Amino acid sequence: MDSRATTGRPSATARATSADTDTADDDDTDDTAPYPRTVPDSPMSDYTVADHLVDRLAELGVDRIFGVPGDYSLAMLDHVTHHPTVRWTGTTNELNAGYAADGYGRLRGIAALCTTFGVGELSAINAIAGSYAEHVPVVHVVGAPALTKQAQHRPLHHTLGDGVFGHFTAMHADITCARASLTPDDAVAEIDRVLREVRDRRLPGYLVVPADVAAAPAERATTPLPPPVDTTDPEALAGFVDAARRLLDTAATPDDVAVLAGLSVHRLGAAGTLAGLLAAGPLPHATTPWAKSLVDESAPRFAGTYTGAASPPATRAAVEDAAVLVVAGVTFTDLDSGMFTQHITRSRTIEVGPRSVTVGAASFAPVELPTALAALTPLVEEVAARRTGPAPSAPLADPTPAPAAAPDDEPLGQTSLWQEVSGFLRSGDIVLADQGTSFYGMAPHRLPQGVTFVGQPLWASIGYTVPALLGTCTALPGRRGVLLVGDGAAQMTATELATVIRERIPAVIVVVDNDGYTVERAIHGPDESYNDITAWDWTLLARAMGGGDTVAASHARTVGELRAALADADAHPERVTLVQAVVPRDDVPELLAALTRVLGSAPAPAH
Repeated sequence: MDSRATTGRPSATARATSADTDTADDDDTDDTAPYPRTVPDSPMSDYTVADHLVDRLAELGVDRIFGVPGDYSLAMLDHVTHHPTVRWTGTTNELNAGYAADGYGRLRGIAALCTTFGVGELSAINAIAGSYAEHVPVVHVVGAPALTKQAQHRPLHHTLGDGVFGHFTAMHADITCARASLTPDDAVAEIDRVLREVRDRRLPGYLVVPADVAAAPAERATTPLPPPVDTTDPEALAGFVDAARRLLDTAATPDDVAVLAGLSVHRLGAAGTLAGLLAAGPLPHATTPWAKSLVDESAPRFAGTYTGAASPPATRAAVEDAAVLVVAGVTFTDLDSGMFTQHITRSRTIEVGPRSVTVGAASFAPVELPTALAALTPLVEEVAARRTGPAPSAPLADPTPAPAAAPDDEPLGQTSLWQEVSGFLRSGDIVLADQGTSFYGMAPHRLPQGVTFVGQPLWASIGYTVPALLGTCTALPGRRGVLLVGDGAAQMTATELATVIRERIPAVIVVVDNDGYTVERAIHGPDESYNDITAWDWTLLARAMGGGDTVAASHARTVGELRAALADADAHPERVTLVQAVVPRDDVPELLAALTRVLGSAPAPAH
């Protein structure tokens, strides 16, 4: 999960051109040729559907499109590379483009990638499914064969060879909120419809753009897309406020009211509203791991990260023993809740969902989450007004106090690794923790104010964070990326490190070398060969990817070696620093150990 989004855009743009296109639409064209004919570059003085699409993306805050070029999309990409504010960022494969767009969309509010028909879009489909599961607005643009070619129903390349061109759209039906296969007659209207749905529902959308439709003329839009509409029903809101006030009246002071915040607060743009609610008390509060860094974790009333029965006792007490608990934007998933061991008493809970709210057993809808949180703030102020003494100034007890610093010569392990990394972080960092030891090693540690934390604990596709580093750091240029990833996960998407280097993104990359899939070993089969991987020398790999003097790479087998590598990264913030942190194979963070014990004790499925 990640923290507050921004709409700032980098000023620099890069330009590239491409001449190949698939706009041959004459009936007498040789459609059996392996590649379509080419046309020379044009100044593109005529406004086209492709121009409208890129302009609308720019209007929504997109300043780059990720992807891999293909012959069905090449001519359309000319309209990207010649755009005044949007640039093309090519990735090493389409899956990584999807992961990069996902990371960009989490911090920017919307993202886009472009792939070619069939082979390209299906390579990216795993990433799009992850964006759907984790509520990330990503627009997937697919360059498709020209409609004139499709009408002939011939077995074109990148298809199933049956002359049917709708198979792949059908595959996206369950993982996108809106889809359209464009025609010249409806292209502009359908682009606008899909983009609005993606923006407003915070879910992926899918646009199939045939090559001839991309080149078709379009009228330049004279008005922006209509803004989102708050669907809150005033009577439902009034009923909610009345019920919430009655429940809050049972609290003697704000110390009796706690808040547990989750992912939807961020996705719906309500982090600032939540901060106002917390300050009104001030209220003790916690987040789920999925929402880590949503709030300022250095704040004195922050109670920690709540993971059900796996939570530190102080965090668990702050949440579960509150006289009134506000649960804001929380979805309890298995890994997010300590395997569904959360203990929330409904009768004293105010639950705020994306478009509905409950107080005890009473439900009110439609009430949108930002509106509900704003309505709760004056009610909390009423509770605060009943306080007879001064507001508490002492911080809550740290639920996970740091152990004593390890000596330099101590072999590196999971505990010392995450202690040193958390102490290295500074305000403004974007921390990406891949699912497994990295995510659960960092989850209990408090982050400095202004740090953004990105993970994927629901979709949990390992390797996600390597290309997501590219996306997040281009979404918020100027901020340092800190990538924490296991060696097995990193091998899945390692090629995108080359793009990070090419784009000159300042980053610190810690590859946790624990000789394979340690999280899987902790669940089952600690000595089985399916949890083994081939050992890589990551320091040599980083240099082989074209880094040269812009990359510093080293091994860290002791605490002192890790400290030295991190200190060197601080001294050279302009470059990529890669640290291959070697830890014991079977060592796991305590939080992950607790979760895997539950996973490993589950009965095997019947056959």
